[in-house]
Amino acid sequence: MSETTEQSSQAPEILARGPWEMSQIRARWLEEPYRASAAQTEAADEAIRSLQDRGSPSHDGVAARLVDYRQDADGISIELQPLRWALRLVAGDASHSMAAICVTRSADGRWLAGRRASWVSSWAGRWALGAGGAVDLGESPADTLVRELEEEWAVSPERVRGEALLRLPHQLVMFVGQAWLAEGVEETVQPDDEHDEFDWWPSEIDDWPAEAGEALPRLARWLTM
Repeated sequence: MSETTEQSSQAPEILARGPWEMSQIRARWLEEPYRASAAQTEAADEAIRSLQDRGSPSHDGVAARLVDYRQDADGISIELQPLRWALRLVAGDASHSMAAICVTRSADGRWLAGRRASWVSSWAGRWALGAGGAVDLGESPADTLVRELEEEWAVSPERVRGEALLRLPHQLVMFVGQAWLAEGVEETVQPDDEHDEFDWWPSEIDDWPAEAGEALPRLARWLTM
């Protein structure tokens, strides 16, 4: 998970709610990149230095920023522009940087959960659901869902759909999706080096372990409404 969802205890703002099939998720990229202020640039530089100081590889680059969106009967259209990846790390203002989370379930309804490694940029040492990361340059958030699942867990979904577009209090925008694996595929998942432990949590959310905390069950219940 190159960038987690920051599934925090603070309530996100729901910008749009699906579900949407993959064909109903449309993305358009502007050519003009986002121009960060001098203060934002300095804060992003400091955030990258802090990551390097604790042994995290520098993974700055170009990612996506949400410019606008429109939901209609045919699905959702999302307008994006390039921006510096590290701007998502600026405290209190992620500049509408966009990431995606692919909450992943087995055929019998269990939930894939992984503990984030100590070196990652966010949610280090904490548990998260499924896979997630920044929307890459030129990519649709729908494609990010599948790509991150393959990169982090070495599996492809049998079925996936978009669930919601959210904005977190620190101005990080999340495209939330939900994926289901074919029967038996859960036995083949292989975590990448951004996870140091993983488990399949029960389909019944009330039976989850204590390390799930409060935010993850709340997200899961919301997805099952």
